[in-house]
Formats: sequence, structure tokens, C-alpha cells
Amino acid sequence: MGRLTEQARGPEYAGALDVLRRVFGYQQFRGEQSAIIETVLDGDDALVLMPTGGGKSLCYQVPAILKPGTAVVVSPLIALMEDQVEALRILGVSAAFLNSSLAPREAEAIERSAAAGKLDLLYVAPERLLTDRFLALLDRLHAAGSLTLFAIDEAHCVSQWGHDFRPEYIQLGLLAERYPGVVRLALTATADAATRREIVDKLRLVGARRFVASFDRPNIRYRVVMMNDAKSQFLDFYRANHTGEAGIVYCLSRKSVDTTAEWLQRHGIDALAYHAGLDAQTRRERQAHFLRRDGVVMVATVAFGMGIDKPDVRFVAHLDLPKSLEGYYQETGRAGRDGERADVFMTYGLQDVVQVSRMLAEGGGDERHKRAERQRLEALLAYCETAGCRRQSLLSYFGETLEQPCGNCDTCLEPVDTFDGTVAAQKLLSTVVRTGQRFGAGHLIDVLVGNRTERVAKLRHDRLTTFGVGSDLDVHAWRSVTRQLLAGGQLRPDPDGFGGLMVGQGAAEILRGEREVVLRRDTHVSRRASGRSRSGRGQQVAVLGGATEVTDEEERLFQELRALRSALAKEASVPPYVVFHDKTLREMVAARPRSLDELSQVAGVGAAKLERYGERFLEALTRQG
Repeated sequence: MGRLTEQARGPEYAGALDVLRRVFGYQQFRGEQSAIIETVLDGDDALVLMPTGGGKSLCYQVPAILKPGTAVVVSPLIALMEDQVEALRILGVSAAFLNSSLAPREAEAIERSAAAGKLDLLYVAPERLLTDRFLALLDRLHAAGSLTLFAIDEAHCVSQWGHDFRPEYIQLGLLAERYPGVVRLALTATADAATRREIVDKLRLVGARRFVASFDRPNIRYRVVMMNDAKSQFLDFYRANHTGEAGIVYCLSRKSVDTTAEWLQRHGIDALAYHAGLDAQTRRERQAHFLRRDGVVMVATVAFGMGIDKPDVRFVAHLDLPKSLEGYYQETGRAGRDGERADVFMTYGLQDVVQVSRMLAEGGGDERHKRAERQRLEALLAYCETAGCRRQSLLSYFGETLEQPCGNCDTCLEPVDTFDGTVAAQKLLSTVVRTGQRFGAGHLIDVLVGNRTERVAKLRHDRLTTFGVGSDLDVHAWRSVTRQLLAGGQLRPDPDGFGGLMVGQGAAEILRGEREVVLRRDTHVSRRASGRSRSGRGQQVAVLGGATEVTDEEERLFQELRALRSALAKEASVPPYVVFHDKTLREMVAARPRSLDELSQVAGVGAAKLERYGERFLEALTRQG
């Protein structure tokens, strides 16, 4: 619990806790929530960095409900604002959104409601906010003293070097000038130090209080596997861990998205493709299908997911290498927003490193921008190649220290062997130099292992002093050495060499014997290594507080409650999680409430939901009792 308590300084603070309990159905604030809300209620600006699923929305929703007037929430995606408004309305909160999906008459009605002071929260896209019409509405609200606060969600979109840059965000700095005295709250789940400085500068938040919550998501298990056959590796992971559960699979290209979705469909999975090449109507329909049905797997480019408010995504998989750790963290953060166990899975190989490196080299921007992007890629590669705890590596990038290994990532559960790879690195780098720094990994490995191919013989590379000197390692091991030297920067792809490799920074010191190289020894991951039981007594359900044994009978009751939830959601035309989160259903099963009063004590059951759904869920719970 934070600073807001029953004995807090004034009625507003006590009221905030009452709103949390009565409207949202939670007994206590988490982490920094209370301190952030107190800052907003004191009239101070704030910059909030809080991981996905950490409860950022409550930081502006609670003050908006508590204070008279209208809070304006800037949100970058239609799906996000529509989902949040649906959820708020079910809670009995007066909320609306303005976006391009509305007919002119509907938009005008919402504008009139806002001008009349009938809305607690009004969600708007940055493009709409910057129009003369909407600014005029804000002017009227401000003049009447009924403009409560501005909440700028996904604030990292302001960064021109970020992974989700939206040019309209830069112009949001005008809010500070045009509406002095109105509290501004900038929120994001992903921002390194450079991005934080940009947010403060562009949004004019120099004097704002800063709240940086832990970036740790302890309910997420991280796993990176060396790529063999990415689709088959993912299918094994899915069948072992998440059959019938919702998840997101990210691929780098539209073609890869389409072929992967079709392949998964042929293997009996309810999978959909999503990318910018599809028309807007198809994208909306597929997103709605993902949100409103249980167990759908969305295969997508990174165009999908920002602002997706679906709490029961049980896994996120990357079948291609992301471009940065920020992007990876943001995308993986869409898993397990409800606090229950979720898995993050990535396949990673030599070709990924070459392809992404070449894309960065060929991309636009000045040298400073390219250097920053390269540094971000190197941080991602270091994460992939680490022999230590992945969670420690990830948190370190965001400036946070985890004292002990987490015990819940692949490298903790299956420790990685390392070896002195100095001689192997010298052999490979020497071969790169002796062949003219213009050949790809396949040809270089042929030379090293002494494979006298037609091409090797034609180029007379079988006469080099390094021909056959690497026969002590197999092809798989040499590909691992090549990948790790690329990750470390000692090798680099030639952007004009059609896949050729060149020596990079630090290679000379290795060749001269002045620098030791420690490499990880790759092993083939067991196809079922990360599996969990999907049936039978003793199934594990993990939540933030730790793993809990779930009996078959409890699992049957949970599935019955999920079916009831789906039916009620269909009747109301809302996603199932808007009715109740999986975590709330799990708590119902554990608590077995026998009355509405007992049901009201379950986290996530507020007054409006108790009135709307309480009797139906009690009936299901007592019937099983």
C-alpha cells in the first residue's frame, strides 16, 4: 500500500481509496499508484514509467472519477480507447471516446456531453486533439474550470528514435502553454534514459515528479532458443505450454506473418494474420476476433499490439529478432497483464543478426541516429547471448539491479556452459581476413572444417593456411561462434556485400592474442523443456504471489466460470475480460463465496459488476459447491 490511507490528510485522499474499492473492486493500491494519485490530486505534473500490467490506468482514472470536471486521455490507438471506455462504462463510470470510428452525429453528441460537464473521462487520439475544433472544446472546458487533467498515455511515442514514434506527440507540448495549471500526467511502460529525456523536453515536463516503478515482470518466464525451424519450434512450445490459450506471435515481414498464420491454421490452431498490408476493415475485424474470443493466436508484425488491453494473453513469441530491447520489452509486456503466469519465447539465429544489422545500416537518419540504433541492437544481442540470468540482463538495460538470479528464465532453469573461445575466434577471424572479407558464414565454415566444395576449390581457398584448422568443431558449433562474434561486434555484415562478413571492432586485439573471448556452448533445447502440465491433478497456476496447486475439480469450475463470462460478454458485445479477468475468476474458485457480500471481497468485483453479474456467478459457484 502507498501513502493513501484511511487516515490520509484530507477527504480527497480517503475518497481515492473509496473509489478504488467501490468502483474497481480492489482493496489497496499497488506500488507507486497511491503516490502518483496523490501528486495529481496536489495539482503537480508527473512522468510515470510503469510496466505493462502494473496499473498505469488507475493513476489517472481514480483522480478523474474523484475530481469534478473532465479528464482528457491522449491515446494513440482506437482499440485501446474503445476497450478502456467499454470497461469503464460497465463499472458505472461516465466515459467516452472521440475517434474516426464515430459518425459525425455521434461525435457531436459526445462533444456536447463533455461541454456540459457530464463526462469523467474523454479519450482522444493526438491527431484529433490537435484540431481546431477539439482545441476550441478544451478552451471552453478550461474557461469553465472543468478541465481536470491531461493523461498522455504511451508517452514514449514522442521519441523520434523510438520504436513507436508518432509525430503528433511532439506537438502535445502546446498543452503546457495553452492550459496552464491543468495537471499533465505522461505515462509509458518503455523508456530508456534517452527516451525519458525526450519525453520531458518535448512535453515540457521539466518540473514534473518522476515515478519509475520496477521494470520486473516476475510472472513472465523468458526463453530464447537457437533457431532451427522457427515455426516447428514454436508449435512444440505452444502444444507443451499453451494449447487453447491466447497469444501473440511476432514476425518481421508481412509475408512471414501470412505464411506462419496459414501454417498454424493447418495444424489446428485458431490463428489470424495481422499487418499493415491488410485493409483497415480486415484489421479491425481480426483485432475484434482476438479481443472477444478466448484462445485466439494473433500472428503479426509489430504494427499489432500497442495499447491492446487484453489481460489474459498467456504468451508472446518472436519468430524473428526484434530491432531493440525497448521494442522487445514493450511487445513481451503484452503477456500476462493479469499477473498470472505467462511465457515469452524467441527463436534467434545467425541470419537474424545479419538481416537486422543490414536493415540498420541501410536505414535512414544521420550517423548519430544510426549509432544509437546500433547500440540498441547490440544490447539486444547481448541479451540473447547471455549465459547469465535473462531477467538480470533485461533489467540492467533499464537501469535496474536484480541482486539474485530470478530462477524463472531458461538460463536459470537450464544453466548455460561457457568455454574459452579465444582460439576458435582467432581461427574464424583469420579466415575472414584471408578470404578477403567478402564471404558469408556458410563459405567461411566450409573453409574452417575443410569441406572442399566446388566453390572453395574454384577460389583456391583450400590452399589457405586456415583450411581445415576448425575440424575440431562441427558446423553447428561454428555457426554459434560466428553468431556470437557478430553479437559482440568483432564481426559485422558488409551492407554492400550480399551477406559477406567483415572484421569489426576488437577483432585485431583477438587476433594478436591481447583479448580473451568467452563463448557460450549451445545445446539443442529439449522440445518439452519448458512444458507445464495441461491436465491432471497438481496442475500449476502461477500468480504474482507464487505457484498454486489446482485440482481437476477447481480447473473444471474455472472453465465453467470462463464459459459463463464468455456468454455474458457476448450478450453485452464486449470482450470477456471486460466482465472479469481470469485472475478474478481464479480468486472466485479459491474463495468459493456464498453470498453477494462475500463475492464483493474478491479482487476485481466492484459495486457495479456485483450488481450486474453477481447473482449469475454465485449461482455457478454454489451449484458446484
